[in-house]
Amino acid sequence: MDPSLAELTRLAEGHLRTGATGQAIDVYRAVLARNDRNADAWYNLAWLQRQARDFDSALASYGAALANGIAGPEDVHVNRAVILSEHLGRDGEAEVELQAAITAKPGFLSAWLNLGLLFEDRGDRAGARAAYARAASINPLLGRAHARLAAIDVVEGDARGAERRLEILLGAPGLMPEDAAEAGFALGNALDALGDYDAAFAAFVEANRVARLLIPPPLRYDRQAQDRLIDDLIAAFPGEDRSAPASNGTPPVFICGMFRSGSTLCERLLARHSRVTAGGELETIPATVAERLQPYPASLSGLGAGALDDLRRFYLREVASRFPDADVVTDKRCDNVLHIGLIKTLFPGAKIVHTRRHALDNILSVFFLYFDDSISYGFSLDDAVHYYKNYRRLMDHWRALYGADILDFNYDAVVSDSEPTIRALLDFCGLEPQAACLAGQAAEGVVRTASAWQVRQPLHARSSERWRNYAAHIPEAIAALEGY
Repeated sequence: MDPSLAELTRLAEGHLRTGATGQAIDVYRAVLARNDRNADAWYNLAWLQRQARDFDSALASYGAALANGIAGPEDVHVNRAVILSEHLGRDGEAEVELQAAITAKPGFLSAWLNLGLLFEDRGDRAGARAAYARAASINPLLGRAHARLAAIDVVEGDARGAERRLEILLGAPGLMPEDAAEAGFALGNALDALGDYDAAFAAFVEANRVARLLIPPPLRYDRQAQDRLIDDLIAAFPGEDRSAPASNGTPPVFICGMFRSGSTLCERLLARHSRVTAGGELETIPATVAERLQPYPASLSGLGAGALDDLRRFYLREVASRFPDADVVTDKRCDNVLHIGLIKTLFPGAKIVHTRRHALDNILSVFFLYFDDSISYGFSLDDAVHYYKNYRRLMDHWRALYGADILDFNYDAVVSDSEPTIRALLDFCGLEPQAACLAGQAAEGVVRTASAWQVRQPLHARSSERWRNYAAHIPEAIAALEGY
């Protein structure tokens, strides 16, 4: 006997709760085949399709949820906007969805924050300021909105005003820890811009302390686990696989390294070339690892040629669907530094641009920015030093295996004397020199990065040797990273 609609629905919900994405999708489709007016089922199906990276289907299912009168349509519009902007690069359509969310619920904070971020990515300060100010008016203690407003103040030369406003916010009764953390990092950056380095460092230390307490203990940085991961990655790729066939299709140029090492600058310089399309922070390699290759990297030893072909086609299909007319695409995902062995297995001819800068500048830049839980080593300078040493150990291994296909792009060199570094980058990527690249001009177009405002400025060396402003506060880090 066929299951009833109620039984199918319970089965679908059970698969959804347990994370059985593929099974849940199949059962929700069966539910909707019997009742295609079930708005909640369409919503759940859309969420699952998004997890499965079937973004076009997710958009269609979210649309069906809206068409069938789902409660809380503003949330659906925001979900559609995130898919359109972050995964498909269709920012104009994303803005339409966010405006629809605001129309449905004018006080919907998520819509205003995402709209501010969309304007920020475009470099539209006025639009971003208006959106963040609206969010702050809805919730005057919203740290995220005040932090983003302060970032705009700093880039526009009003760091002192940003400092005063953030101090008032941090003293407000009832401020939640997550809002205090957001405001604390923003205060540190305002004080840094003012040259008050002792006060800035104190603000960053406190912000990181609060932020770290917000992370569930299982997600906090585990030094032993990181040591094991690097050991396992090195063991999984003991030598270059020269038997790997040349892959069908041309992969992007992969740009990776430590976070805050100049990867966005590198990509934007390349993107000024007439043949290059900036892919940004493509999720495909990390998503492949998380969803298809667990436990990683142990699973790689059991992969045959057919499985590797499937992974290769999956990656190329995602890139081609997003950039169908592109000649040379960049994949600027910093944490792909962990996956260079996998990338070179899938694409033996892939070019890897490894971005790097002074070690102390790098770890301080991480410590001074509010990252999410996935970069939890950033909340402690000692953890950041530990992570950095492991990253360099892994890069030494990749360079020993694939050195001819890895180029070090040195941030400090490019901001002090740009043309030789940019020429070497273009040559490595097989691109002829073009004046627009060699000029080292500010970024244009959509830029998704924590340094969105900074990367739009002309090249400057203000961030090089920045660590010297904080030397009195970091003697242990200086000693630990001597020689790096």
